[in-house]
Amino acid sequence: MVAKWYGRSISGGGSEAPLTPFTLAQMKALKIYSEGSGPYPCRALDLEKTSNSMVLGEGAAAACLQLGVFPESLAIIEGVGYATEILEHSVSISANADCFQKSMRMALGDLSVSDVDVIVMHAPGTLQGDLSEYRAVESLFGDTIPLLTSNKWQTGHTFGASGMLSMEMAALMLRHQVFIPLPYSGEVPQARKLERILVNAVGFGGNAVSILLRHPRL
Repeated sequence: MVAKWYGRSISGGGSEAPLTPFTLAQMKALKIYSEGSGPYPCRALDLEKTSNSMVLGEGAAAACLQLGVFPESLAIIEGVGYATEILEHSVSISANADCFQKSMRMALGDLSVSDVDVIVMHAPGTLQGDLSEYRAVESLFGDTIPLLTSNKWQTGHTFGASGMLSMEMAALMLRHQVFIPLPYSGEVPQARKLERILVNAVGFGGNAVSILLRHPRL
C-alpha cells in the first residue's frame, strides 16, 4: 500500500503479484488453498462449502482522495474503523471475529446498523475466515443484516491489493446503483437504492479495517 499527498488530495493504492511457487506452497502448507475446479474454485462467502477454497490473485488498484465533495466524486468516506485481534488463535482471528466487530462498530460511529445497505466482505474463501466474519456481522447487525457480497470469487485473494479492489467494487455499486451478488448464490444483479456500503479487510495478524462509503449525492 502506498500513498502520497498532493496539497488537499492524496493518492493511494495497492498492488500484489503473489503467484509464485513459493507463495503458493505457503498457502497449500497452511491447508487453506482451493482444490476445487469448475467456474468458481474460490467460493468466497459460501457458508455451505465443506472445504477451504482460497485462491491467490494478482492485481492493482488506486484512488484519489480529496477533502470535500465534488461533481466527479464517486463516493464519500463517511467512517473508518480499525482493530487488532488478540493473537490467541492459530489463524489470528477468533470464532466471532472480534476485530471485525470492533472495526465495523467504529466505522459506523453514531449511525444505525440499519443505515448500511451492503457489506463488501473480506471473505477469503476459507472455512474459518468466511464464517467468523459472517458471525461478526450477525453479532453487530442482528436482524438487520445488509446485503453481503465479495469479489474474491473472481479476483482471488490479492493480499495488498484486495482492500482497494473491494473499495472499487463498492464505489461502482454506488455509482451505478446496482448490487452485485455472488454468482453461485442464485441471485442476479439488481438495481436498487444504495446509499451506504461498508467495506471490510483484514490482514495476517488479525489487523482489521472497515470503511463506510456513502453516495456523494446524499
